[in-house]
Amino acid sequence: MITTLLVVVIVLAIAFDYINGFHDAANSIATVVSTKVLTPFMAVLWAALFNFAAYFYFTDHKVANTIAKTVLEQYITLEVIFAGLVAAISWNLFTWYYGIPSSSSHTLIGGFAGSGMAYALILGANPLEAINISATLKIISFIVLAPVIGMTISIIITLIIINLAKKSRPSVAEKWFKIGQLISSAALSFAHGGNDAQKVMGIIATALIAQQVIPDFESMPAWVPLSCYVAIAAGTMSGGWKIVKTMGTKITKVTPLEGVSAETAGAITLGITEHFGIPASTTHTITGSIIGVGVVKRVSAVRWGVTISLLWAWVLTIPVSAVLGGATLAVIHYIL
Repeated sequence: MITTLLVVVIVLAIAFDYINGFHDAANSIATVVSTKVLTPFMAVLWAALFNFAAYFYFTDHKVANTIAKTVLEQYITLEVIFAGLVAAISWNLFTWYYGIPSSSSHTLIGGFAGSGMAYALILGANPLEAINISATLKIISFIVLAPVIGMTISIIITLIIINLAKKSRPSVAEKWFKIGQLISSAALSFAHGGNDAQKVMGIIATALIAQQVIPDFESMPAWVPLSCYVAIAAGTMSGGWKIVKTMGTKITKVTPLEGVSAETAGAITLGITEHFGIPASTTHTITGSIIGVGVVKRVSAVRWGVTISLLWAWVLTIPVSAVLGGATLAVIHYIL
């Protein structure tokens, strides 16, 4: 049954997807902007184009299915989903305002899980009973694994490129690296769109199932993925310059060669996680990849103080979002 609250939840979910786009735009364009291969305006257009292009390729929706199963069905209501979205949007805007490249994916997961746990507590059940533990642990494990995989792949790619190009003239190599960065940034944007848009698809599908508009996840209507990809592409076009500065310059100085390596590594890592239906963080992945190219130069080339600050944001995102989600649900239940 279609209700006012269902419409509000869908609008909020699409709004979150839009915010996700401009919050995470830096992940796709930071290196290509910092190396001056593209202007900021051209970079966001480039990224948005490939964010949306992912709509035509990623049709299995494995990541969306994982998100939909984070909270067990008997603890899902529209109020739970609404509270989770409010928490996710709040934390995303807070971290964007202060230029902290936190994970939009983990913000959404934390908010949804926290409101589900609060609902279980209201019903007199153990809060942990509301959570799909295996799915949640898989998601949490990739807080560590995604940046490590990205870093490892970027180190390998950087070393391969250095060895292949060591006999080339610097001016010729620089030209090819800049062309390569256009391709690698497109690949990263493509993977980002395919991974992140699905997370909101999972939330909307869950809301539709909760209201018995559709019987199951496989019956998700075509407008859901289309609207999610449009929203994330539109958000990317809005940019995210505060986070671009952190990702593109504060972790380590990035050259076009290193930009190609970092973006390619990020795209490969996201492609792997999407294949296995794991909602990995684009932010974590590209940060690990950028650290990888810095380490190849020398360990001291990485500004570890900045990196440690980012790690704190990563660790705190899920629990803070969960608390916000639980608190929001409590307000809805006991006051409204």
